[in-house]
Amino acid sequence: MNRFLRLFRLGNGIMGILGVIIGAFIAVGFDIGDHVLNLIIAGGVILAFIIGGNSINDYIDVEIDRTAHPERPLPRGEISPTTARNIGIAGLVVSCALSVAMLSIIVTAIVLIAAVLMISYELLLKQRGFIGNVVIAILTGMIFLFGGAVVNSLESNIIIAAMAALVSIGREIAKDIQDMESDEGRKTLPMAIGKKNAAMIGAVFFILGPVLSIWPIFDDMFGWLYYIVFIADALFIYSAFIIFRRADVSQKVAKYAMFIALIAFVLGVVW
Repeated sequence: MNRFLRLFRLGNGIMGILGVIIGAFIAVGFDIGDHVLNLIIAGGVILAFIIGGNSINDYIDVEIDRTAHPERPLPRGEISPTTARNIGIAGLVVSCALSVAMLSIIVTAIVLIAAVLMISYELLLKQRGFIGNVVIAILTGMIFLFGGAVVNSLESNIIIAAMAALVSIGREIAKDIQDMESDEGRKTLPMAIGKKNAAMIGAVFFILGPVLSIWPIFDDMFGWLYYIVFIADALFIYSAFIIFRRADVSQKVAKYAMFIALIAFVLGVVW
């Protein structure tokens, strides 16, 4: 594979674009066809952002990746750190510039905030444990807020964005528990307060997701197919219980649960 494609990791970009399209559909349903131009620009925003973020990540982590990911283009000497840094900066600048083209203060604000959070994470917060987990979770939720903002409708997306952020914190904590043996010296939450205490906090975040999912039912926001979300809720609750014994299983189950929750939100718009 081309060295730059390996640096950019475009698979992440495709998943990001899909998340925005899903977010837009949840917000406006089949009226999404009225916003094709904005969605095309939004795709460019996400792609440039992912390219910028991955390039900056590899620039900052080049020494770590010599051991952890020697197959990446910087450790292999296929791309210089300076080139990766410049591509990273350019990607974020292009992403922010494209967001301005949509003539929406909310869209531009979301992209600017996401860029600041991403840079802060890479430079300062990646090794700070729980704070880093929260930043990653916020960025995950912001994808759905961005999708709603692109089609000028945020209301239906606030719940799914918050759910995604909350359960993502749980997943990040579960992954940190899973990696405790290899994380010696890092300031992860389990290393700071112990496995059991970290698992309790992770479980709380897994349970908060299902609690939030009930709100659209009382507010009559979606159709009856939205009730599929209860399957996701059951899996989130299972993740909360099993995190104490099998953090690896917990984070995987939560990942599947979030996918089912997405399906519930989409189908709830349809019927």
